[in-house]
Amino acid sequence: MSVTDELLRTAEERASDHARTDLGAAPRRKVAIVTCMDPRIDPAALLGLAPGDVHVLRNAGGVVTDDTIRSLAISQRKLGTEEVVLIHHTDCELHALDDDSFRDEIRRETGIKPSWSAEAFADIDADVRQSIARIEANPFLLDRGLVRGFVLDVGTGRLREIV
Repeated sequence: MSVTDELLRTAEERASDHARTDLGAAPRRKVAIVTCMDPRIDPAALLGLAPGDVHVLRNAGGVVTDDTIRSLAISQRKLGTEEVVLIHHTDCELHALDDDSFRDEIRRETGIKPSWSAEAFADIDADVRQSIARIEANPFLLDRGLVRGFVLDVGTGRLREIV
């Protein structure tokens, strides 16, 4: 049995205990969180969130890509979010990754060079500031949005705000 099969079996078992709620697509707390896909980051546990509280957007590095902007625009314009919280973290695999080498490796293996960048970084604080700047400068996002950025120390579980 594959891991996916195990997950599906668990989901089926839990479906009978699933309480129907009046949760809609709009988050109750009017917040969108952009964070890394790293499994050590559990935004709900970290911030004490319940289902329906916030939108959580995840990708490698918590990078503010065009697709992140697309999701944030929908979250703000159609679903009412007013704040954006960025959570990057220590010990990230994108720290010190060489973008060019990674793209060349993929090109060698597939024959196609990716059109995207992995968005590796050397300075995590500067990376958070860059993400904040990308959001604040984007014309598709609403000006009413408050954007704050943090670094999660995966060793201590503490958040440090980047100003």
